[in-house]
Amino acid sequence: MALLSKKDRALILDPLADNNPITIQVLGICSALAITAQLKASIVMALSVLFVVSVGNVVISLIRNIIPSKIRIIVQLIVVAALVIIVDQVLKAYAYELSKQLSVFIGLIITNCIIMGRFEAFALANGPWRSFLDGIGNALGYSVILIIVGFFRELLGSGTLLGIQVLGDPITKTGLYAIGYENNGFMLLSPMALIVIGIIIWVQRSRNSKLIEEH
Repeated sequence: MALLSKKDRALILDPLADNNPITIQVLGICSALAITAQLKASIVMALSVLFVVSVGNVVISLIRNIIPSKIRIIVQLIVVAALVIIVDQVLKAYAYELSKQLSVFIGLIITNCIIMGRFEAFALANGPWRSFLDGIGNALGYSVILIIVGFFRELLGSGTLLGIQVLGDPITKTGLYAIGYENNGFMLLSPMALIVIGIIIWVQRSRNSKLIEEH
């Protein structure tokens, strides 16, 4: 017997493509614009959101029947804030330089529309296991886009990936730089993240007629 039913698998797989939180629901755009100039920062932010939304979904699901409806948003914010504090402290303890680089953006995870949206739309109405899968699926969908954008922005903007020169050395003019290649500094500007996301949306929808009809 399969570990996951068809509906459970859909909770993980749908946000990766046809119901992606960034490209289809247009949520979580701010962090995609702000921190994707470097692939490492994109990966760390993706992992942080994965932790917060999956664990947060489970917590909200477990206490959903005892949360007074009038204060449910406050409770959700407290849960997110507590999880974000854990992420922030772990980064400061084990990746201090990266923590300084991400600075305020880790704290702003609490305002990520994806997280609050999943609490409201799913965790408040479903059990812990399905809520966990929903959190994993949406976080992975968010992460895929973040990492793709970070990959191309760092590669084309700095000629590096994870801080490692992959196109050659621009100072000694080796690799592609020997034939006249120059880094595109525009790729490091936040508006270019929006353009890259726009290209991803265009490619995704051009390959799926269902998305064109629905959106």
